[in-house]
Amino acid sequence: QVQLVESGGGLVQAGGSLRLSCAASGRVFSIYAVGWFRQAPGKERESVASITWSGGNTYYKDSMKGRFTISRDNAKNTVYLQMNSLKPEDTAVYSCHTEVMGVHYWGQGTQVTVSS
Repeated sequence: QVQLVESGGGLVQAGGSLRLSCAASGRVFSIYAVGWFRQAPGKERESVASITWSGGNTYYKDSMKGRFTISRDNAKNTVYLQMNSLKPEDTAVYSCHTEVMGVHYWGQGTQVTVSS
């Protein structure tokens, strides 16, 4: 099993920055990639970015490119999402996710609220 715990959310003004963390524990060695997703009220969950655990290859949703940066610290078993130039439409619950041998693991989510 894998456990994921997010932190770092909060309230920020438009144009501000936040760094989210996703700490993994358990069978970390079996992780191939970790992704960040978000879900705003009344909207479907959407992918934000992902990173491979070993090689650090990254993927971003087009609308996030240039503002969000995903990274990982393997020594700390942690994936980060640096979010800059935040907009009110970035308000959502952000969750990290991984899949190991067909089993999906999600963190509990962290709320990000961007005020205008």
